Amino acid sequence: MTKEELKQQVCERIDLKKAEIIAIGNAIFNHPELGFKEWDTSKLAAGQLKALGLPCEEGLAITGVKACAKGKQSRTRVMIMGELDAVVCPLHPCADPRTGAAHSCGHNSQIAAMLGAAMGLTPLMEHLDGDVVFAAVPAEEYVELEFRERLKEEGKIEFFGGKQEFIRLGVLDDVDMGMMIHSHAGVADRKFLLSCESSGFVGKVIRFTGKEAHAGAEPFEGVNALNAAALSLMAIHAQRETFKDGDRIRVHPIITKGGDLVNIVPADVRMETYVRGRNIDAVVSAAAKVNRAIRGSAMAVGAQVEIDEIPGYLPLIQNEKLNGLFGENVNGLLGPEATLTGYELMGATDAGDISSIMPFMHISTGGYSGTAHSRNFTICDAEMAYVMPAKAMAMTAIDLLWDGAAQAIAIKQNYPPKLNKGSYLEFLRNFQS
Repeated sequence: MTKEELKQQVCERIDLKKAEIIAIGNAIFNHPELGFKEWDTSKLAAGQLKALGLPCEEGLAITGVKACAKGKQSRTRVMIMGELDAVVCPLHPCADPRTGAAHSCGHNSQIAAMLGAAMGLTPLMEHLDGDVVFAAVPAEEYVELEFRERLKEEGKIEFFGGKQEFIRLGVLDDVDMGMMIHSHAGVADRKFLLSCESSGFVGKVIRFTGKEAHAGAEPFEGVNALNAAALSLMAIHAQRETFKDGDRIRVHPIITKGGDLVNIVPADVRMETYVRGRNIDAVVSAAAKVNRAIRGSAMAVGAQVEIDEIPGYLPLIQNEKLNGLFGENVNGLLGPEATLTGYELMGATDAGDISSIMPFMHISTGGYSGTAHSRNFTICDAEMAYVMPAKAMAMTAIDLLWDGAAQAIAIKQNYPPKLNKGSYLEFLRNFQS
């Protein structure tokens, strides 16, 4: 059998499973779960992988799943990954009324496409000279920080991102490179966006402490922590002109608690923010300016402030060779007009953390209408969202593991990692401390 014949057979198997793959994607879309709580989605993914005869590890980083399809040789190991969690978007028509969770970021498509690739590849692995790992990862969306802080205090996690936890726990120690897809909101056409950038960020949880007093009778006896928080918003805003345009710094704080009662001077006020940017040095510099603005604002009104620095995600490093192989397969599926390059994505993903330690590819796909993380986000082309990415990733895995896994071995040998596991964990822990 030739490589092209194998690709054709894998795509035919995926086509036979098309209705099932779409049903999986739709089922997850209609049952959204937030990070580190994706119990039902995790069970669904594990069940599908077990049904393919794959040994399956479950409960990784609380809800994560990992399975490995063995080739005729295990010369190298390629990972196809999907994310389990939804985002908080309570106004979405398919939001969970209890939690506000909604798949308005398209992670349901990732799991469906990952499982679709597994359905196509697993019966034909004896033709490949390496293994394919299928992983369902929790908690990419950086939300519910207080909940994750409790998980950390309980010793259940150390970091707030699921892929960060996969790295820490050694789940990826036997993986050589990886790939995944992500929705591109507002791109309804059958397009794949290659080599897109995304930012890195740090998170901050801020608590202003003042002194309570009766707001009507004796406000002069109090220290208004809400005033300190409000000043800090303006002080942060005053820093914006100091951020270089090319660094794409973004700071977007919210007040999560503004006080206790309207007739009590606010003494306990909470804020959260990210500081995003295209490179980690710029993020660290901007984060220091934000801290200075926050502390100065507290001092101005006589309040106290605590700033908890939480390691966010690293900027995404796209492996151009992996993107190139994927693009060639898309050309065969949909024609060269289906690939776009050079788009800048100012969101962030913990896939950036993985891309700092191994070759990685994070492809954006069409088939979606509406705006990301909003009430109008939806899938308008189910085959494009779920099935086409499964085919393209499966064919790329074949390219990598064909003929002695020569392509995968060459990519690994020519990849200079920015960090190894040890230095990565040291960086996060030093930042956190």
